[in-house]
Amino acid sequence: MTTPVPGRPGGPPTLVVLRALGLGDALTALPALRALTDAFPGHRRVVAAPAHLAPLLVEEGGMDEVADHRGLSALDPGLDRPDVAVDLHGRGPGSQPLLLALRPRRLIAFAHPDIPETLGGPRWRPGEHEVSRWCRLLCESGIPADPRRLSIASPATPGSEWPEGPEGWQRPKWREGSGGWQGRQWSESPGITVIHPGAASGARRWPPRRFALVAGAEVRKGRRVVVTGSAAERPLAEEIAERAGLGPPAVRAGDTDLSELIALVAAAGRVVSGDTGVAHLATALGTPSVVLFGPVPPSEWGPPPGSARHVALWAGRRGDPHAEDVDAGLMAITVEEVLAALDTLPDPWSKPDPVPTARAGGYRR
Repeated sequence: MTTPVPGRPGGPPTLVVLRALGLGDALTALPALRALTDAFPGHRRVVAAPAHLAPLLVEEGGMDEVADHRGLSALDPGLDRPDVAVDLHGRGPGSQPLLLALRPRRLIAFAHPDIPETLGGPRWRPGEHEVSRWCRLLCESGIPADPRRLSIASPATPGSEWPEGPEGWQRPKWREGSGGWQGRQWSESPGITVIHPGAASGARRWPPRRFALVAGAEVRKGRRVVVTGSAAERPLAEEIAERAGLGPPAVRAGDTDLSELIALVAAAGRVVSGDTGVAHLATALGTPSVVLFGPVPPSEWGPPPGSARHVALWAGRRGDPHAEDVDAGLMAITVEEVLAALDTLPDPWSKPDPVPTARAGGYRR
């Protein structure tokens, strides 16, 4: 390959990262993004990703800019000739040519037999956990990366965001040696129950009737329930709220931006969701959660193993994660199992799980 002049004339060299996917994908890539920030502190760091994820990718991932991008269309030509390009998007045929078209001095990517420029790169491992996969790519490319760096900060939450909520709330931070949480706690501790029923495909959507039964059981325990989702998922959220006898304020689908959603999950006492972005948000914030897996096992997309704060339910069956109809394995998870899992979750204000000892390869089956 021709060695280009990196970066803008007279400016710092540029690092371009491709991760043009959704919220869960952004959260699982945070450890790798943080490693790149550490490795290239003097570079202009640009990630090609959906623009609405900018608060997360810049404030938590350490990127300088977000180039609005979705899917596998051509990248912004203004990113031409970066010093380093990193493929955190996929295994090669669709994503690597997009980065190679920018003419980077160096490409960090998994090896693919059809792309000569990557033949010396690390090998793709089917079934590897998503967090570990991208950290291993970097480690085997000479860049230290720790898959445990998943946590994000909890934002302050204005009272207007909460029905009957406090004037100002911030999830308190644990201080070692203090014996407890420091800072104000929500007067309705242990917090609301967030139910997030949506997912990108029908295969990963547990039936609304079952979510409504879980919501109703939480209400009977004296907990307030909030149903979240996108604007397109608002009818689904409204159906669940109606079935569970919740009032209209319980439906938050379609009226929260990313920062508000982060604040909502941060303030929650527990989260119930399918295998989707909000599940990863609960992991990142340390909010106790029950996550329902169907066609894809938690060993590939689930919370860190061994954490008492997060319960991953899976019937042990694989399926097509992109199918329109709900997966048979997901259907095998019962309402009773979800309620039992909720009963095992710790107090949301308890001390967070200790950071596990690092292991080569990160997450394991």
